[in-house]
Amino acid sequence: MGDTEYIKLKVVGQDSNEIHFRVKQTTQMGKLKKSYSERVGVPVTSLRFLFDGRRINDDETPKALEMEQDDVIEVYQEQTGGSCCWTPFADKVFLKLETC
Repeated sequence: MGDTEYIKLKVVGQDSNEIHFRVKQTTQMGKLKKSYSERVGVPVTSLRFLFDGRRINDDETPKALEMEQDDVIEVYQEQTGGSCCWTPFADKVFLKLETC
């Protein structure tokens, strides 16, 4: 197996911490998501993973998503019980929760 079968991805959380993964191009993203959630100690069901602004499904692969070496996956905590508005400022994300 050659190195071209693998891709290195950077997963960045809301706290700007990065975890690097080396996965096969054909690995389902659900496996990466589960591994990330175990490392940070947060249930995978409470996280959402985005690539290029689009939510990643468990059955998708880096190949299907046309990911390239060192691409970034963003991770956000799921918000429930209201709407969420965010504004990036100085590398921080501020949340304004509004309940109905």
